[in-house]
Amino acid sequence: MEQHIETIVVGGGQAGLSVGYHLKRRNRPFLILDDRARTGDNWRRHWDTLRLYSPARYDGLPGMRFPGPGGAFPTKDEVADYLESYAARFELPIEHDVRVESLTSGNGTGGYVVDCGERRFTADNVVVATGTFGTRSHIPEFSTELDPAIAQLHSTQYLRPDQLPPGPVLVVGASHSGADIAIEAARDHHTILAGRGTGQLPVPLESRRARTALPVLWFLAQHVFTLRTPIGRKMRPEIRTHGGPLLRVRAGDLEAAGVERVTERVAGVRDGKPVLDGGRVLDVASIVWCTGFRQDYGWIRLPATVLGDDGWPLEERGVVPSSPGLYFTGLAFQSAFSSMLVGGAGADAEHVARHLSDRPVTAARTPRPSVRER
Repeated sequence: MEQHIETIVVGGGQAGLSVGYHLKRRNRPFLILDDRARTGDNWRRHWDTLRLYSPARYDGLPGMRFPGPGGAFPTKDEVADYLESYAARFELPIEHDVRVESLTSGNGTGGYVVDCGERRFTADNVVVATGTFGTRSHIPEFSTELDPAIAQLHSTQYLRPDQLPPGPVLVVGASHSGADIAIEAARDHHTILAGRGTGQLPVPLESRRARTALPVLWFLAQHVFTLRTPIGRKMRPEIRTHGGPLLRVRAGDLEAAGVERVTERVAGVRDGKPVLDGGRVLDVASIVWCTGFRQDYGWIRLPATVLGDDGWPLEERGVVPSSPGLYFTGLAFQSAFSSMLVGGAGADAEHVARHLSDRPVTAARTPRPSVRER
């Protein structure tokens, strides 16, 4: 079955929904394809105690504020429910449980073919909105050499401490997710947090001082730490490869909780156990890999060069110069530090939607009613 849609949006998270909002306001036909059963399911699968690192007043998508007290830090389930309500409120067209298997060129027509197995779409434009840091969990190859008795979880599989067997826990990766999980695991286990430091906020995230400073920090994230400034251009590769600074859990909190902090990286395996750079062998019962993700764009099969040597898209604020009509949004530090935050998705999405809408229409379309500001 083949169907033509002017624009296909791949991914129904905050970035894809924001693109949909702006396209609908411009009366442009589009369809969002999401591989989850419900809007927001990508958030629902995270660990139980995850909360956003920004308060609700900064977490809204275009046209709809995040509900609840502005100073509260929403839970992951509240974010999921908000995204589902957002899609319903603006009647965004979404097909769920649809996995895109390949994106190819339109055989000289200037468009694209989106293959979803039993379903196939042709499109003038495709917006890839599949996630901030990538879709493929990254775990070092040497993990397969570890003793099978050591339980191993990636952070995407970790939900709560009772998944961890009795005995010491090694958390690998010391950015904010690693710190959050380490301090939670430390309640019932001796916990080691390994990895280079990524810095931390100058004040505790939920302190009175932070509440005073947050407007300034949000301004910096949107307007100073951007690709338009030297400091922003210097920050982007660090953020993309090493993760962001500690946010809710800080170095002092880890120490107070009894987390053993080591800044050496886990370099390999000796006698079935993880070993640090300096040669120390760690006798642990479980490992939580907070080692991030890798971009997985193997399904994009286009003649033009779309990806750089580092695996990241060759885009200019979401626009791919080598493939007219191809866009990315929701990338880490796409245009600014705020790009990776829920509340920052709208700005990049608006830029993509505006650029897309300026392209000539190559197929007949039926205008859609625009979204009303509510």
